[in-house]
Amino acid sequence: MNNLPQISEAEYEVMKVVWREAPINTNAVTEILTHKTSWSPKTIQTLLKRLVNKKALTYEKQGRVFVYTPLIEEKSYVRQQSRSFLKRYFDGDMSRMLSACLDEEALSQSEIDSLRAILTNHEK
Repeated sequence: MNNLPQISEAEYEVMKVVWREAPINTNAVTEILTHKTSWSPKTIQTLLKRLVNKKALTYEKQGRVFVYTPLIEEKSYVRQQSRSFLKRYFDGDMSRMLSACLDEEALSQSEIDSLRAILTNHEK
């Protein structure tokens, strides 16, 4: 799905909370994010409104609170962003990306074993 909205880093933090806790009301989102970030409740409410306007979230008014649920799947959004990153920085070449990562960071034996298992599963 290529029609997923563009989400800022701050909006993505809000989305992670909603994906994990949905359905979730404004007060709960605010409670979680004020402990995790330095954002004010007003900032969090603004981010929620932006995500509704971008059609990433929907809400239902229950009494005096809004209850949010995602309109996009986390897996789909992460997949789109991963593809975009790979294309933008490595011309879509996964081996170039992995090589660049390995040039900067050594892998543990456990990580190497994990990668081997992933590659073996994808060969089948």
